[in-house]
Amino acid sequence: MQTINCNGKLFDLSTPRVMGIINVTPDSFYDGGMTVASEAILKQAGKMLSEGASILDIGGYSSRPGASSVSEADELHRVLPAIETILAEFPDAILSIDTFRASVAKQAVMKGAAIVNDISGGRLDDTMYHTVSQLGVPYILMHMRGTPQTMTQETNYDDVTREVLFYFSERLALARAAGINDIIADPGFGFAKTRQQSFELLNHLEQFQSLEIPYLAGVSRKSMVYKSLDSTPEDALNGTTALNTVALLKGASILRVHDVKEAVECITLVHNLKSKP
Repeated sequence: MQTINCNGKLFDLSTPRVMGIINVTPDSFYDGGMTVASEAILKQAGKMLSEGASILDIGGYSSRPGASSVSEADELHRVLPAIETILAEFPDAILSIDTFRASVAKQAVMKGAAIVNDISGGRLDDTMYHTVSQLGVPYILMHMRGTPQTMTQETNYDDVTREVLFYFSERLALARAAGINDIIADPGFGFAKTRQQSFELLNHLEQFQSLEIPYLAGVSRKSMVYKSLDSTPEDALNGTTALNTVALLKGASILRVHDVKEAVECITLVHNLKSKP
């Protein structure tokens, strides 16, 4: 059984879960500006929870390729009210804070967030591991090279799967040495990876079982989907569903998505596929 401790409760990941994306930013690649006002945040959170989201991921720093940097003050101004608003209406909701800044992570957890989701895997803030350890919350450790502003120039790999796995072996050792108990790996599809490299990672995703921790797949409406289909993020739901199904078949424990209902359906169908008569 794969479990993580969220707010003092064991959270079972032996059956895959859905993480709903709530970006409180004006410039995210798909839903930028859609959930900035508190009414919109509540509407989106309520919809995702009713459709079966187990976690809501709150982000105030757009990590799309080439996105403008955001000050710590602006990031806090975006995410802290969103966390307060959601938990006031849905007090049992499990929220994660999508940030690479330890100070933002700390303040978000103090407001009620239960998970830290770090796109940099601790590389962009050398106090992150200590902070997460002190907070005692699960940590989502993602692979990325560079920053959102530079990552598209950081795609030179000899063997992307092998190198990403090696990165995780190093970062996991550091995170555990710092005292972080519950860690989830995120290969970082599209982050410092070409489309082909992202597909190569997905094709070998089952190799991440060697890490012996849960791993997350975040392909929702990304360029690996819509550019492959000569489409747009708005028209990428069907392609996202197809790749989410592949990720589940290859052992993903969490699907990070914009569209919760369809992801929950993927999990149900794959569960039925794998169930013994």
